[in-house]
Amino acid sequence: MADSAPNKTYTFDDLLQIMQDLRTPETGCEWDLEQTFATIAPYTIEEAYEVADAIERGDTSELTDELGDLLLQVVFHSQIAKDEGHFDISDVITSISSKMIRRHPHVFGQEQQRSATEQTTAWEEIKAEERKSKSKPEDLSALSGVALALPALLRAEKLQKRAARTGFDWTNPEDIFDKLDEETAEVKDAMRNGSQDDIEEELGDLLFVAANLARRLKVDPEVALRKANTKFERRFRAMELTAQENNLSFSMLTLEQQETYWQRVKQKENSQ
Repeated sequence: MADSAPNKTYTFDDLLQIMQDLRTPETGCEWDLEQTFATIAPYTIEEAYEVADAIERGDTSELTDELGDLLLQVVFHSQIAKDEGHFDISDVITSISSKMIRRHPHVFGQEQQRSATEQTTAWEEIKAEERKSKSKPEDLSALSGVALALPALLRAEKLQKRAARTGFDWTNPEDIFDKLDEETAEVKDAMRNGSQDDIEEELGDLLFVAANLARRLKVDPEVALRKANTKFERRFRAMELTAQENNLSFSMLTLEQQETYWQRVKQKENSQ
C-alpha cells in the first residue's frame, strides 16, 4: 500500500505501485477496476490537450500537474495491459527507448551530425520505413498508419503531408486560394439546393483545403483554431462585461448593437 504521508517525495516506482493497488481486485478502487483501454482513451486525449493548454498559457505550475495527469494515463494503460497479459510498463519504456535510438543515428550511431531541418527529413524517412515494415502487404499506401482518432484538422494535415511526400501537392501555396474559392462556391450551391448531406460534405471539403493552406504556410491548424477560439472567448466575455457595466443584458441587445460592442472590443485590443 502506498504511503500517503504529507510532503513525501514520490518516485516513478511509487506511482506504479499506486496504480497496481488501485487495480487490485477486492482491495482496489471499483471505478479503476472497471476501466478498459477504450474507456480510458478519452481521458488520455483530454489530458494531452490540458498539457497543451498549460503550455499555451505559460503556466508552469499548472504544467507540472497536467504532465502528471498525462503520465498517469500511460501508467494506467500499461497496468490494464499487464492485468490482461499483453505487456507492462517496462515494455513501453523499452519500445520508446529503442525507437528514439533508432531515429537518432547521428547521436547514437555513426552518422554525421544533422541540422534541425536535416533531422526532420531523416525522421520522416525513418518513420516511413518503420511503417512499411509494420504494414500489412495489402496496405502499403503512403497514407497508412494515420490514426483515425486524431482531431479532424490534425488528421487532415497529416494526410496531406503524407500525400505531399509522393509529389501530390500544389506547386504554389497561392494556388490553394483558388481551391478555397471553388469550395466556397460549392458550399453556396449546396445551401441553395437545400441538402444537409451536401452542405456537410462541401463544408468538409472547405475545411480540408483550409487545413492544407495552413500546412503550406507552416501553421499548425489545430493551434491556429485554438488561438482563434481563445480570442473569440476573450472578446465575447469583454462584450458581456461591458453590457453588464452599462446595466444591460447582452442577450437582449439587437444584433446591430452587439456588433457595435464587438467592434469596440476589437478596437480596444488593437490599440493596446
